[in-house]
Amino acid sequence: MIRRLAIAAVAASLAAWLPLAQAQLPVPVAGKLAANGIAEDSISALVLRGDTTLLSHLADRPMQPASTMKLVTTLVGLETLGPVFKGRTELRSNADLVRGVLKGDLVLRGGADADFSGEVLEKMLQTLRNQGIYRLAGNLVLDRSLFSPTRSDVGLAPFDEAPEAYYNVIPDALLVNKNMLQIDMRSSASKLTLVMQPPLEKVSIVADMRLIDTDCAKWEDGWKLPEAQQKGGRIEVVLHGTFPKNCARGYSINVVDRQEYVGRLFRATWKRLGGWFSGDVIEGVTAPDTRILAEHAARALPEVVRDINKPSDNTLARTLFLSLGSLEADPVLGSRPVLYASADTTQARADMAVRNWMRGHGINDAGLVMENGSGLSRIERISPVQMGSLLKAGLRSDWSPEFQASMPIVAVDGTMRRRLHDSPAAGHARMKTGTLTNVVAIAGYVRDALGRQCVVVAMINSEQANNGKGRAVLDALVDWVARSGAEQPPAQ
Repeated sequence: MIRRLAIAAVAASLAAWLPLAQAQLPVPVAGKLAANGIAEDSISALVLRGDTTLLSHLADRPMQPASTMKLVTTLVGLETLGPVFKGRTELRSNADLVRGVLKGDLVLRGGADADFSGEVLEKMLQTLRNQGIYRLAGNLVLDRSLFSPTRSDVGLAPFDEAPEAYYNVIPDALLVNKNMLQIDMRSSASKLTLVMQPPLEKVSIVADMRLIDTDCAKWEDGWKLPEAQQKGGRIEVVLHGTFPKNCARGYSINVVDRQEYVGRLFRATWKRLGGWFSGDVIEGVTAPDTRILAEHAARALPEVVRDINKPSDNTLARTLFLSLGSLEADPVLGSRPVLYASADTTQARADMAVRNWMRGHGINDAGLVMENGSGLSRIERISPVQMGSLLKAGLRSDWSPEFQASMPIVAVDGTMRRRLHDSPAAGHARMKTGTLTNVVAIAGYVRDALGRQCVVVAMINSEQANNGKGRAVLDALVDWVARSGAEQPPAQ
């Protein structure tokens, strides 16, 4: 009897020490699930250490990953396009320059330039002025043809109740300032003052917002969807709702159609530089005989990838995803267009690029669904097994340092800066987060108590996962991994 008890005690001790490779969840994780009313079958999780599976709970089930899907886009982007890849913007023309007049159309050609801004456009136009060009006799042609369709935002229903917000911006190949207007709102006890940047030709801003007595920190509670109203040849941006008295806040909005945005920004900037232009702003495709008059290259891909994963930037992620379907690496220029059948959509080609990469790394892509590569989707799906295999490939990648450096550091920066400050994972683990209504997820790298690198993936799809409840469960998993491995099995 004593011997049986001793054997049982040893077995129990071993069970506590060994992270079991089975569907049973760790006690801290199961406890958080129960405390928050989340069913155990709502979470899929996988923890790997090298070739050892430490935890597998419904890990082969495709789940909504939210923004952890950005890890797929960024790693495949680094591996496929390479670390010197750069999006590009060009000003081109085949027209003659006669006594300061460009006798034809000027083409603004988009090349998935993640850094194309109003300041960049001004520098490019100044380059034209430096060449002696003061008058444009033709039209301004906007070439967005790198992506097909060129305007995937047109006619698309809003993702949620905030279509004006930056996280909802749908990219095209010629997106300047992410199509955002920066609004500075300042109120006194009786007056609201508005300033809009950048200045666009014949675009003004007004508000019918009512000033109320409330905490300035809660200003968004009274925010209503703004709109852009056409009035003849002018556009009036109108803000609605309420705003606190004696408050100052800044907010960026996407309300002006991007064709109008680019055209009016161009006209205002060219005029400010002393140029003259009376033509139209039209859509078109660059003719093959055009020459470059000015150009801009974005930062190298590792820097852009960092800006995707640290703050979880949807628009940049979507731009990179579409670049997978339209561009390929060029060792000299950083990128070059790929020739595809015109019937193919860029999204379909990007999807195939991801699947080809996965298959090339021995990862089964069955059940994978990619809509835009950012995770801002209700149809995207990936399993923890697939995500875990991708993260293992990331550790072996030539660009592993760049990939890992792009991920939020637990308790330090990015979307993990406020989490797990009291955990041994703080300052060490690198985790990409994901959040949608009814969805929370994490994926990344956590070192255990003995310094061994572990791959951790977990996704919760449940109506009970909101309001921080699901996040508490995932934090418990990361903390459990960071603390695991310190105990030693009892002597035999």
